[in-house]
Amino acid sequence: MGKVTGFMEYVREEEVKRDPLSRLDHWKEYSQRMSNEVLQRQGARCMDCGTPFCHMGYELNGLTSGCPIHNLIPEWNDLVYKGRWKEALERLLMTNNFPEFTGRVCPAPCEGSCTVAISDPAVAIKGIERAIIDKGFEEGWIKPRIPKVRTGKKIAIVGSGPAGLACADQLNQAGHTVTVYERADRVGGLLMYGIPNMKLEKSIVERRVKLLEEEGIQFVTNTEIGKDVSASELRDQYDAVVLCTGAQKQRDLIIEGRELKGVHFAMDYLTNTTKSLLDSNFEDGQCINVEGKNVIVIGGGDTGADCVATALRQKCKSVVQFGKHPQLPKERTSDNPWPQFPLVFTLDYAYEEAEAKFGRDPREYCIQTKKIVGDEQGRVKELHTIQMEKTVDENGKVVFREIPGTEKVWPCDHVFIAIGFEGPEHPVLQEFGVEIENRKVKAPYGKYTTNLDGVFAAGDVRRGQSLIVWAIHEGREAAREVDRFLMGTTTLP
Repeated sequence: MGKVTGFMEYVREEEVKRDPLSRLDHWKEYSQRMSNEVLQRQGARCMDCGTPFCHMGYELNGLTSGCPIHNLIPEWNDLVYKGRWKEALERLLMTNNFPEFTGRVCPAPCEGSCTVAISDPAVAIKGIERAIIDKGFEEGWIKPRIPKVRTGKKIAIVGSGPAGLACADQLNQAGHTVTVYERADRVGGLLMYGIPNMKLEKSIVERRVKLLEEEGIQFVTNTEIGKDVSASELRDQYDAVVLCTGAQKQRDLIIEGRELKGVHFAMDYLTNTTKSLLDSNFEDGQCINVEGKNVIVIGGGDTGADCVATALRQKCKSVVQFGKHPQLPKERTSDNPWPQFPLVFTLDYAYEEAEAKFGRDPREYCIQTKKIVGDEQGRVKELHTIQMEKTVDENGKVVFREIPGTEKVWPCDHVFIAIGFEGPEHPVLQEFGVEIENRKVKAPYGKYTTNLDGVFAAGDVRRGQSLIVWAIHEGREAAREVDRFLMGTTTLP
């Protein structure tokens, strides 16, 4: 601990955000790295507490608390404070394969369990993490790590999202020959097509993929298992197979008018927009364009927020986001104590932009869509809603009831459904014949083994929709178990 009184002397400072209105004119990342001076001050705020909760990585009350990959946060905070950046990078890479991803899009449960956050704003851990890895690339410290010895074992990984990439990286470094299969035309899974460019520029993903290729990993795109290659072929050609296909089956809205033109799944909207941007800078017209249209997003989560931000950049006429829960409180409540993830009100990047553009936060709370109404051409023209009241019944169960007299009609041209994910898509799982339980692949945590010998599963396909940092954690752990299965022992963490 370099600065004993740092947490008392310095306040929290965050990454610089571009002006909300000006950033609507482009698709670049909305935040920029802090200066070295600011970063050193933020590193100095770390208390190096005797029992650091920031890297414990547990689920408390159903929410992630601390870092699931157990980043050595106090160590690299102190090294940044002392200006020892290369050593900080070495510590960071000991536990995290892709800090450039988590440093941009992770919700930072580490900060929620930071000891400073008991009474003051947390240390800016996420910003420091991003700065360390970005500086590592800029200074040329990150170079391809070519394994010196190959084991002769071959592994196929299905899915190139964060779990698949982390698993591939670990197994490749163990000396195995790794091939990653991806059904999309680009590598990255949700990192490429599920997260908008303004949160994670795709050059960042491509830079990492290029590095992994240089280290010996082979990527096969535009290839769907069960269609282009059979599961039996993979099992015959490889010594082990790891399923990392994610949990991309979107939850549908069963409601009158769902079939109308203009009603879309949120992830389809985000995926097509990013693909059109990368393919042609939107010249191909292969995305849903909401310019001059009234947009409503149903679902109050991050995917919905990304739809809001995307619609704003397309110059929509208006945008509203519906959520079923009440607005979160400004401060932690008694049933959400530290070190749980803080359930408090925040103004995400998308909402900052909507407020700057239209003068108000686009979120509507405790609202339920009753039906979608279309015009004579079968296109959506309006949504009918009613306000809800959230209560707890005598058995302690949360119930929602309609509030009479709060009905409202909303003009609308496009509706984006962002109410979560049901789990993994089943065709590829059925192709393999893996056992499914509660809509997910049945594979015990810590082992990742399926009912098929030599077939493993990790990430969202096993645990359900979750955080990128959990996907990296499971990809790393699955690699360890695959290595143990192939070699009888393992040195992987």
